[in-house]
Amino acid sequence: MLPVVALVGRPNVGKSTLYNSLTKSRDAIVSDMPGVTRDRLFGICRRGERPFMVVDTAGLTENEDVLAKGMAAQSWQAIEESDLVCLVVDARDGINPDDLEIAQRIRTTGRPMMLVVNKIDGVNEDNVRAEFSRLGIAATLLISAAHNQGINDFVEEVLTRLPPDAVEPEADDGVIRIAIIGRPNVGKSTLVNRLLGEERVLAMDLPGTTRDAVRVPLERDGRKYLLIDTAGIRRKARVGEGVEKFSVIKALQAAVEAHVVILMLDAQQGFADQDAHLLGEIVEAGRGLVLAMNKWDGLSVRERTQVNSRLDWGLSFVNFAKRLPISALHGSGLGELMKAVNQAHKAATREFSANELTKAINEAFEKHQPPMVRGRVAKMRYAHQGGRNPPRVIIHGSRLKDLPDAYKRYLENFLRDKFRLTGTPLALEFREGANPYADKKNVLTPRQVEKRRRLMRHVKKG
Repeated sequence: MLPVVALVGRPNVGKSTLYNSLTKSRDAIVSDMPGVTRDRLFGICRRGERPFMVVDTAGLTENEDVLAKGMAAQSWQAIEESDLVCLVVDARDGINPDDLEIAQRIRTTGRPMMLVVNKIDGVNEDNVRAEFSRLGIAATLLISAAHNQGINDFVEEVLTRLPPDAVEPEADDGVIRIAIIGRPNVGKSTLVNRLLGEERVLAMDLPGTTRDAVRVPLERDGRKYLLIDTAGIRRKARVGEGVEKFSVIKALQAAVEAHVVILMLDAQQGFADQDAHLLGEIVEAGRGLVLAMNKWDGLSVRERTQVNSRLDWGLSFVNFAKRLPISALHGSGLGELMKAVNQAHKAATREFSANELTKAINEAFEKHQPPMVRGRVAKMRYAHQGGRNPPRVIIHGSRLKDLPDAYKRYLENFLRDKFRLTGTPLALEFREGANPYADKKNVLTPRQVEKRRRLMRHVKKG
């Protein structure tokens, strides 16, 4: 499971700006007006050696109105469920009585805590450290989230304080972990029960029945699996209070933990914006992917044609994933679904030799050369594998930074077709050899100096 880091503090101290910097997104609205963030936002930080979940919370105040109480309840829930709490304060404002109150209350929860002093640009850092030492928090970091100052140090410090047992498991025990994800009431629990052949998990027509990620072992055709049934993920504006809110985080954690993700779509409701958001998270995590169109048996021939047409357009960015019609209730299409899962897992965990990858990129280059940039063509010398799940191919050469995105997509599609990598993303990394003379100044010999002087004299005369 991915560890969870909660960003808490008073309104307008820069929590949302820090969240956006860590997740490299603009999900959190940033404004000078206090109280803009009224809900918990969650995303994945991949800036360090290993990923972790980041939760942006609403600002904590002494305001006693109903809205403020609800916002505070959400923030304290995030604190209780987190592995590390980062108390964010404003260096320009100095210590506020609310900061003291929040720090004291966090201590009562027993959660590990860090102090993050934001907005340090233009202030004396020694004075800031001395002032905020009154909070009594040893782990103190100074950053400027708006200017990306100190963020890398912050990430490194966070990783040292996260529990080792919260790290994403990578052990290859022969068990294929399958996360089943989708919007509420698309049939995830029904699918799990059908695969198991028994009513193991609660399945109802009421959305939100599954609150936590339920792990169930499965053995089928001599292979071992671990099915992870997750809570339905709704649009953030529709996600309820308390337990349901954190169940969304656990669902996203399950996607990162899994080898293969089955994204279930309701064929009768079509492809929604939230489905696209889920797909983006899965692709970003780099996990194998199978698209299951549930409730297909309830559509007419005309409706199936219309659904396929819409999906062809909406799912064009995940053309590597198989799309299969199923009926979780009646069990149709489940055999093909599990075959697709096995295929995606095999592709995601495949080992490549440097020789076959190098031959493949040379073949791709011969069939289609990249366009010339400033009169020169990029050269790819050799390639090797840099990781699995997803497969990562590292290509070495010269002038690779000039490769256009279209040619990179061509290489990705070529390698995917060459090695039949179905159901998994493919990551390409381009590396150029360092120029040994890049930082060296050219020192002229006395003869060269004299020659240059003579040439410059002629130039001046002209």
